Amino acid sequence: MGIIAWILIGLFAGLIAKALTPGKDPGGCLITIVIGIVGGLLGGWLGKVIFGVDSIDGFFSLSTWIAAVAGSVIVLLLYRVVTGGRSR
Repeated sequence: MGIIAWILIGLFAGLIAKALTPGKDPGGCLITIVIGIVGGLLGGWLGKVIFGVDSIDGFFSLSTWIAAVAGSVIVLLLYRVVTGGRSR
């Protein structure tokens, strides 16, 4: 996948993660993209380690999006814990 695809997946996965998790969200658009990209990488790695599947198959693959959103939710929750819930 190209870098543009990773950024797009990151943006959308970060937005979906923010919509799925209740509460006030720190950061703006750039933080959302970073959370999504890191979450996508984390989700893909966890899918491979825990389930033994290649969860990063392609841009339109459902497993790619599920892994990216799940990882983004985890990263967003960790980010909230680290920042203490304060807005930047």
